[in-house]
Amino acid sequence: MPDTPPPGTPAVRRRAVLAAATAAAVPVLTAAAVTPASAAPPSAAAASGAPAAAAAHGKRPRALPGGGDLGPNVLVFDPSAPDIQARLDAVFRQQESAQFGTGRYALLFRPGTYHGLNAQLGFYTSIAGLGLSPDDTTVHGDVTVDAGWFGGNATQNFWRSAENLALVPASGTNRWAVAQAAPFRRMHVHGGLDLAPSGYGWASGGYIADSRIEGQVGPYSQQQWYTRDSAIGSWLNGVWNMVFSGVEGAPAQSFPAPPYTTLDTTPVSREKPFLYVDGRGGFRVFLPAKRTGARGVTWGKGTPRGSSLPLSRFYVARPGVSAATLNQALAQGLHLLLTPGVYHLDRPVRVNRAGTVVLGLGYATLIPDNGVTALKVADVDGVRLAGFLVDAGPVNSRTLLEIGPPGARRDHSADPTTVQDVFVRIGGAGAGRATTSMVVNNRHTIVDHTWVWRADHGEGVGWETNRADYGVVVNGDDVLATGLFVEHFNKYDVQWNGQRGRTIFFQNEKAYDAPDQAAIQNGPVKGYAAYKVGAGVTTHEGWGLGSYCFYNVDPTIVQHHGFAAPDVPGVKFHDLLVVSLGGQGQYEHVINDLGAPTSGTSTVPSTVVSYP
Repeated sequence: MPDTPPPGTPAVRRRAVLAAATAAAVPVLTAAAVTPASAAPPSAAAASGAPAAAAAHGKRPRALPGGGDLGPNVLVFDPSAPDIQARLDAVFRQQESAQFGTGRYALLFRPGTYHGLNAQLGFYTSIAGLGLSPDDTTVHGDVTVDAGWFGGNATQNFWRSAENLALVPASGTNRWAVAQAAPFRRMHVHGGLDLAPSGYGWASGGYIADSRIEGQVGPYSQQQWYTRDSAIGSWLNGVWNMVFSGVEGAPAQSFPAPPYTTLDTTPVSREKPFLYVDGRGGFRVFLPAKRTGARGVTWGKGTPRGSSLPLSRFYVARPGVSAATLNQALAQGLHLLLTPGVYHLDRPVRVNRAGTVVLGLGYATLIPDNGVTALKVADVDGVRLAGFLVDAGPVNSRTLLEIGPPGARRDHSADPTTVQDVFVRIGGAGAGRATTSMVVNNRHTIVDHTWVWRADHGEGVGWETNRADYGVVVNGDDVLATGLFVEHFNKYDVQWNGQRGRTIFFQNEKAYDAPDQAAIQNGPVKGYAAYKVGAGVTTHEGWGLGSYCFYNVDPTIVQHHGFAAPDVPGVKFHDLLVVSLGGQGQYEHVINDLGAPTSGTSTVPSTVVSYP
């Protein structure tokens, strides 16, 4: 198969192992480039874990301050700032190929108009406007993701984001050639949007929400994509799995030819919290309101619905702060703003208060060092988790992220927990292990765009080296997933035990590195399904779900099916597919015993339009 397939042709997705690990990032920009939120940064005592030391000596820890400086890796620009392009280029040079580096950056633009910029985004880089509406911050230029660093292959363009900006692309079309964990939120593109790299090499994304693209969206070689609660001028083509919910201008339902799954509305949604500046120039965090039967953008008719919090209500955390300090801040009633960087945790961060916000900037990364769970949420209303990465540590964690305790039963329908742009990684940046990555126990939780990934390349990668049996386990009832990406787990990628669960868009690859058929044998069944609905579930529904296999260690491996579910009237699926990438392993069926087997070396999906 050629490296640059023509538009609309299936592109085999093969992520090559990088030749060498990326060196740790060296900061290139200093705090002098940052506009501080206030003059009161967290104290050195707080950052060093002084609360834990005070508690150990029977002393009451000093109260932690809210607000503060956002740190050296948050760059805040205004239209009069000099050398903006040079500063953007400096960050990009550092981050372009730093796939497993430690650099983390947030590029923030105050409201106004900017001319002649091309913000190229590398790894762990977020760009965002600081208005209440995307139209408050207009860039005459581009926010670009391309794949020159990887020979024109965009399938490893992970961990970057664009939010809350209006773009007037220089050529009329902006290029956003991404793979997983690269959200495009609250964007207004006055032109078209190209989702493929220059040269139309392989691409495997992606996610758009709460955005308006005035022109055409061109996926070209993109294999799958999910667009939610947005407005588009038109949509060009589809390869395997293109899903739309609540999108004005979306193509009509037509799966599998073309492979469009289209829902008129999204059942429940609540947009991600975001940082903005108020009329006096101070930082606040906006909390969008919940919508039911959502369609189109939230910001099209003036100020969006919701509430806001001043930065003084947040503990502004810096890398090096202890888990004890983060927990003290939460116990004081503060929310958490995690500034860009890597945070090592020796105990879980515990979110016990209703309405708590934990918001990361620039892919702030939590690493549990000693086998603990990185973050636990209590059975309470309205928690919002957004914008951070959880990276497994070398000691096996039973779980990495727990949304609610085991047995959680409270009704949170009026004010659910939302988990948005929260990503989980096991291996790749080094040895990492976890039995289960994300567990959702709380009822009515909305998981809105996650990528839960057991690494298939990088450092610390191997069938047992970065062992992780389960990706996402849902035990809570009435949970909704919109944009669920889960890949490469040793057993079930998704196991759904709760009642009345719903998933709109699912993307999966089975683990590449299974050594042989015996390694994946599930009792009498050949292989673990990518998405399994528990035997006791009586009501469940999914739309636009795909699973791919690429068993490159042993291409003779056979996977019985991609999906497994009880054969009961209330369990329904729409528009399912399985694909054998180049014949490296095969599927016998799509769901249970239904659906044709994949065919030889032909990378052509086997589909089921409706189950049962």
